[in-house]
Amino acid sequence: MSTGDPTLISPAARDALQIWLDGLGALEGAADNTRTAYRGDVADFLAFMSLHFGGPQGLGALSQITTADMRAWMASSRNAGTGARSLARKLSAVKKFYGWLAKREGFEPTAVLSTRSPKFQKKLPRPLDKDAARAMIDTVELQSQQDWVAARDVAVVTLLYGCGLRISEALGLLGKDAPLPATLRIKGKGGKERIVPVLPAAQQAVNRYLKLCPHPQEASLPLFRGVRGGGLHARMIQGVVADARRQLGLPATATPHAMRHSFATHLLEAGGDLRAIQELLGHASLSTTQAYTAVDTAHLMEVYARSHPKA
Repeated sequence: MSTGDPTLISPAARDALQIWLDGLGALEGAADNTRTAYRGDVADFLAFMSLHFGGPQGLGALSQITTADMRAWMASSRNAGTGARSLARKLSAVKKFYGWLAKREGFEPTAVLSTRSPKFQKKLPRPLDKDAARAMIDTVELQSQQDWVAARDVAVVTLLYGCGLRISEALGLLGKDAPLPATLRIKGKGGKERIVPVLPAAQQAVNRYLKLCPHPQEASLPLFRGVRGGGLHARMIQGVVADARRQLGLPATATPHAMRHSFATHLLEAGGDLRAIQELLGHASLSTTQAYTAVDTAHLMEVYARSHPKA
């Protein structure tokens, strides 16, 4: 449940939050979605503190928050139905904001920054096996009666599986990116750029879509277009994949993002280097990529047995 009513937050706190968010975008290249999530999380926290203390809190009062106040916020969030994973995300946003605010206002933020994140079981990626991934692409093509729409959907899903793109990255391609070259420069989360090889199958899928698409391609417009000519929305691809998933009898975890997980897992199974896969996925930390090792422990043990001198 969100409590981030702006009327509960003091003008000074609202202004500070906006300045922080603007700085994240301008200086750190934080994506719009990231800043929107941070805004909601921190606003909820500030609104709770206003209710907790009986009125909107200025910056001076916010600098006096104690460990007990933090516990009260976390307990209230859990009672409202916030899961441990979501609460950990909210706490992370609050800590980032408070670290910045403490430097700006010159106060000691230890009570906030030392608050322990709730423990939760990390969800492992749920990739499709190779046959299911291929079947997904084949079945996606059958979901539309319009040939160009079917070709478009196949092209997008092929980019997710063949290049490991996030759906936002695939739909962020512009007309100037076509025809797709052998490598793409992709700007991912936090403005981090990476070079991604483009398989011939992905190039061919995009070329087929371009030949059939009735909307003229322009350099500055989205490469993938909706039926009316505007940019294609992620929910359309999510719906197409969901329909294909149901036809194939695949679990609910078979989402567009699962195609990206499948890309990474199948590279690992083929002997791909974990550090190289990290670069291809655009993960800032190797620990994020290491989740795939838990998916494919059997393969790693096989590589160990075959390669280690003492095996």
